[in-house]
Amino acid sequence: MAGDQELQVIVQQGKEPNLTVQDERDSVSSSQTEVSHSDKYKRWLRVTIYTFLVISGQTVATILGRLYYDNGGNSKWLATVVQLVGFPVLFPYYLFSLKTHETTPRDGKRTSPRNRVLVYVVLGLLVGADSYLYSIGLLYLPVSTYSLICASQLAFNAFFSYFLNSQKLTPIILNSLFLLTISSVLLAFNNEESTATKVTKGEYVKGFICTVAASAGYGLALSLQQLAFLKVLKRQTFSEVMDVIIYVSLVASCVSMVGLFASSEWKTLSKEMENYKLGKVSYIMNLVWTAITWQVFSIGGTGLIFELSSLFSNAISVLGLPVVPILAVIIFHDTMNGLKVISMILAIWGFASYVYQQYLDENNLKKSHGITTTESPDLPEAEESFGNQNKLKS
Repeated sequence: MAGDQELQVIVQQGKEPNLTVQDERDSVSSSQTEVSHSDKYKRWLRVTIYTFLVISGQTVATILGRLYYDNGGNSKWLATVVQLVGFPVLFPYYLFSLKTHETTPRDGKRTSPRNRVLVYVVLGLLVGADSYLYSIGLLYLPVSTYSLICASQLAFNAFFSYFLNSQKLTPIILNSLFLLTISSVLLAFNNEESTATKVTKGEYVKGFICTVAASAGYGLALSLQQLAFLKVLKRQTFSEVMDVIIYVSLVASCVSMVGLFASSEWKTLSKEMENYKLGKVSYIMNLVWTAITWQVFSIGGTGLIFELSSLFSNAISVLGLPVVPILAVIIFHDTMNGLKVISMILAIWGFASYVYQQYLDENNLKKSHGITTTESPDLPEAEESFGNQNKLKS
């Protein structure tokens, strides 16, 4: 009897540790699930904020650029400068981010200064040239045609991302790209007659070619930027994103300033401000807020590249293009017609398709991690059983 009681005690003592280990495993698994859900929500919150910054910054900046040209502004290089020179407003936020965000490299190695400078210079030269070409396009083209051609940057970005970033073009993504492009194509059928009398045929062709070239360059710049994050800079931190924005903007601003003085357009700026239809104060405020809103767009676009991909960043940028004609109805008193309504519907549909693809990718990734986590706890148990069998045999 006493032997049976001792045997029961031994058996109970042998079971208690197993229950404790199982409880610990359940606790760790639940805590990991909570952290995973929390990280996912935080990530999509950041994506939402970046999306808002891209659409609002691009829309307001484009409207201000049109106001500048429509009220007497004519300097293409000045329009380029204000797209880039506003980056110093980011310094306070940049310094604050250094204290609040992790800055440890992913692989423990820091990029050499020479490679880092090379990335900034190449991207800065490309962004500076694109900005100047966009300024020419906005000067000579109506907003609807300008939006149409800018939508082609999504196709260029998909092309470059396929080769540089190994971007997978799924049927859903292709559907999204098609819808977003068509939504901007429809805008080409608006305001053509009202604008044709303001520019010559040669100027119209010049604006068309420059905007196509700028769209191709912008798609290439986004793909190169994503490639730089993964292969050269090797850091996925917010401070690294801010570094790219500031230093690339610095190089591009220097390029635009050189162009402004080399072209002698700076000599006509005082007269341009005197003859500005809305007054000197409005002239200055237009330039200042254009500079600020383009930096807001830069933060959002670079943040989306950091969180998702350059193709998604460009898709959001194209989504915001149809918003410009809608606001033009309110600001410039343009007429609203069925084409603009259909364009907005197609843009939202295309955007939703791309977000749905991101949702599917997220679920597939979560399922793959789920298989790993469910199989891995069984391995220690199997090893423990195999070890106990060896003990019994010995």
